[in-house]
Amino acid sequence: MAYLNEHYLKLKAGYLFPEISRRVKAFCDTDPKAAKRLIRCGIGDVTEPLPPAAIAALHKAVDEMAVRETFKGYGPEQGYEWLRAAIAQHDYHARGIEVADDEIFVSDGSKCDCGNILDIFGRRNRIAVTDPVYPVYVDTNVMAGHTGPADDGGAYAGLLYLEGHAANGFVPEPPRDPVDLIYLCSPNNPTGAVMTRAQLTAWVEYALKHRAIILFDAAYEAYIADPALPHSIFEIPGARECAIEFRSFSKNGGFTGTRCAFTVVPKALLAQTASGERRPLHPLWLRRMTTKFNGVSYPVQRAAEALYSPEGQAQVRALIEHYLGNARVLVAGARAAGRRVFGGVNAPYLWVQTPAGLTSWQAFDKILNEANVVITPGSGFGKAGEGWFRISAFNRRAHAEEVAKRLREMDWGGQA
Repeated sequence: MAYLNEHYLKLKAGYLFPEISRRVKAFCDTDPKAAKRLIRCGIGDVTEPLPPAAIAALHKAVDEMAVRETFKGYGPEQGYEWLRAAIAQHDYHARGIEVADDEIFVSDGSKCDCGNILDIFGRRNRIAVTDPVYPVYVDTNVMAGHTGPADDGGAYAGLLYLEGHAANGFVPEPPRDPVDLIYLCSPNNPTGAVMTRAQLTAWVEYALKHRAIILFDAAYEAYIADPALPHSIFEIPGARECAIEFRSFSKNGGFTGTRCAFTVVPKALLAQTASGERRPLHPLWLRRMTTKFNGVSYPVQRAAEALYSPEGQAQVRALIEHYLGNARVLVAGARAAGRRVFGGVNAPYLWVQTPAGLTSWQAFDKILNEANVVITPGSGFGKAGEGWFRISAFNRRAHAEEVAKRLREMDWGGQA
């Protein structure tokens, strides 16, 4: 008799994005004419081609794989040394941040690492997540058996939900009671909120006081244009003793389909055993990666390395400015439609308030059917997301301009 992992049975009926896909498919099947006008601003997938520097590096690396003398088989599971050195230099040392090359672990996605990191943590941890929240943080803890069942509102027993709302700019403060693991995301997915240095410092001080560990998702850090805002949690004194950072090439270099990311686990970071002994997490993550992962392919890592070349950096900046330009267009359109908007500045996501009296899924259906635009309902990101929806700026400029136009022209029924 084979037994399944019953923790999976606690998951809600459908992950957010499959439910969106189901509704969009039903819409397209019902009205094929309107389906031809459909513009997708839901899932945060990029639309623009890979930077030419990455393409050139891919071609060169593939050619190397065709010659015995330059062919590469298994590479180091942690990532090639030359890529880790480039990451350390450009993303950290150039900003005056202390991160060693071997504290960087190259992977196939920060989404994957945010879930896989739970392999090195025990089940006794009290876990805090922000609400609204990127669903992966919650669902992977459910899968790992770190929670109880969900209540009628979708909140899982065993998780502490820290509510974000308009009054706090969707950046919750540290809780009064101690927790052990804390998920933070800045720039935030889904709200587009970006933590100030003071806000992030408060979280680091809280974590140090309670010997907690912050799991800091910085996948969108490249979109921060304000020099006063921190790009990395390791800019904050003491963070090396209380934080793990996740980064990605998906949204800055357009690698959503190419797959490359990295996680930084400082050697100074400690966690406690059941007997009270404090042990480093770095060797545990190293063991996890070398046991369960065979590394990112050689051509992809060469393409990621090329993003740090002078040409690659200029091309990445152009990509980011394109998407931020889309965000500015969409913010203007949503505000002209009478909507209250957060995000869209230093972040590629807009967080838009629904009209009074409409739930976020009702707003989703209204915008889909009347404007033929796909957005993401806020309630899919948690209870505190109700009454809001997310618009992604990852699109062609012409599509962003058209969506802004359609939002302005929609009949919102005189609702605020």
